[in-house]
Amino acid sequence: MYRTNTCGELRLANAGEAVTLAGWVQRVRKLGGMTFVDLRDRYGLTQLVFNEQTNASLCEEANKLGREYCIQVKGIVAERQSKNAQLPTGEIEIEVSTLNILSKSLTPPFTIEDQSDGGDDIRMKYRYLDLRRNAVRKNLELRHKMTILVRNFLDNHNFLEVETPILIGSTPEGARDFVVPSRMNPGQFFALPQSPQTLKQLLMVSGFDRYFQIAKCFRDEDLRADRQPEFTQIDCEMSFVEQQDVIEIFEDLCRHLFKEIRGVELPAKLRQMTWKEAMEKYGSDKPDLRFGMEFIELMDTLKGTGEFSVFNDANYIGGILCKGCAEYTRKQLDELTDFVKRPQVGAKGLVYVKFNADGTTKSSIDKFYAPEVWEKLRQKVNAENGDLLLILSGDNTNKTRTQLSTLRLEMGDRLGLRDKSKFECLWIVDFPLFEWSDEEQRLMAMHHPFTMPNPEDIPLLDSHPEQVRALAYDFVCNGIEVGGGSIRIHDEHLQEKMFQILGFTPERAQAQFGFLINAFKYGAPPHGGLAFGLDRFVAIMADLDSIRDCIAFPKNTSGRDVMLDAPSFIDQSQLDELQLKLDLRQESGQK
Repeated sequence: MYRTNTCGELRLANAGEAVTLAGWVQRVRKLGGMTFVDLRDRYGLTQLVFNEQTNASLCEEANKLGREYCIQVKGIVAERQSKNAQLPTGEIEIEVSTLNILSKSLTPPFTIEDQSDGGDDIRMKYRYLDLRRNAVRKNLELRHKMTILVRNFLDNHNFLEVETPILIGSTPEGARDFVVPSRMNPGQFFALPQSPQTLKQLLMVSGFDRYFQIAKCFRDEDLRADRQPEFTQIDCEMSFVEQQDVIEIFEDLCRHLFKEIRGVELPAKLRQMTWKEAMEKYGSDKPDLRFGMEFIELMDTLKGTGEFSVFNDANYIGGILCKGCAEYTRKQLDELTDFVKRPQVGAKGLVYVKFNADGTTKSSIDKFYAPEVWEKLRQKVNAENGDLLLILSGDNTNKTRTQLSTLRLEMGDRLGLRDKSKFECLWIVDFPLFEWSDEEQRLMAMHHPFTMPNPEDIPLLDSHPEQVRALAYDFVCNGIEVGGGSIRIHDEHLQEKMFQILGFTPERAQAQFGFLINAFKYGAPPHGGLAFGLDRFVAIMADLDSIRDCIAFPKNTSGRDVMLDAPSFIDQSQLDELQLKLDLRQESGQK
């Protein structure tokens, strides 16, 4: 064995013991005739001491050690004279008798500290060094703990873990597929699964009434802080269940995780909010309920009651009341106006109304309205002296609500209301079954084509499909969609009707999903399920802003692995084996 103990376990009770440690050099300090080395491994840090008077040559060897040298030492555990209360091992040190350099190290490109001086790109390039940092390592340890808790919980509830294939057929409906050419089937391609959706439904047909999998999923989509081209789902499916059955068991799972990981007791029953209510009150189907600022619709108060044409021409006028913010300066209000005009938000402007401490009202559109309108507005929004009302308007109600939602979150950040140590969880239910795509000029499935319509709305499928609600549900925490699922269609005729509304010809539906439609002919049970985004869930538990910090080897925002330099070009011989010929367009920068 290279070590008898780790660098995090020795205590004063071990004084006098002969031990062997191995790890990496965190830092070297020379003080007079003594050299102190901090030795680090995954479990902690232990101080080593080399005494020039006791062994000058050994001390000289220690003086030559560099940061991140991998070494082994033998010595005696001794009580430390200058104790460090910040370290679990801060009462002891190792009086080294033998030093063995296992591997030398170049000077690292950034400091291996909790607060590193390395930027994102350099840390991703040298991710194997970044993973040595306590801050990153703890995230992966948390991820490990969560997956163990999930597996044990689901095992105790009779779920079976079943692996499903990574190489499947392409079903280009929704996000883009990653595709893989098949050498043995020239001109044909596998796809990497965006989720195990149809496969877990087939497991229900097979009689595996409770399935789960910590599943790798792949989507070729534009990236942001909470997206990666490959991500991990806690993927689950159950037979003979209704919507509330699924919600209850996975609410229990969430309650279990929050208690074990963060010591937080979620309410005995989480709030359920309809999609319609969420959009009307917060402009988002994943509302952050850690703070208020619910939308106040102002059409009856401001449209047609003054000379402001922007409001008079609008189809939606909404505002948020910011308590105690009437003292905002012109500079602060201009900053907010610039914020909503950003392309990412897309508003044309911002109107403010100050309800001043002295009882007067001041607005950016004062001249367009009589004083009595402002008094009605005060009563409408229930404003107190010192409050600030921020208003957006527009032709498209949903678009304007989305803009107002972004402004609400910005104000939540500015006012310090989005406390990461506070958790507000809820379920969003009664989603629309379909949504209109301007790009495709047709109805699209809001979730996926296998979502069960609300039985009450099935008669509307022929006449008003846009009004049909889905038996779908999302688990939301602190404004983040952590997981979602639905009850599935298990009747072949209803599934065929769904494909028809989505614009599938019978031939196309059979070609892409014939295996599922055919399976439904053999006694398919009612079933439903849910998938949590493991990366997002870990990020919430670890108070992270990006899921990249809880993934061992993530991609950057361009979808590249800068450590492996992937994706990359492959040899012509490999292309020849696959019978592929590249025809790269000039705008790609390649010839």
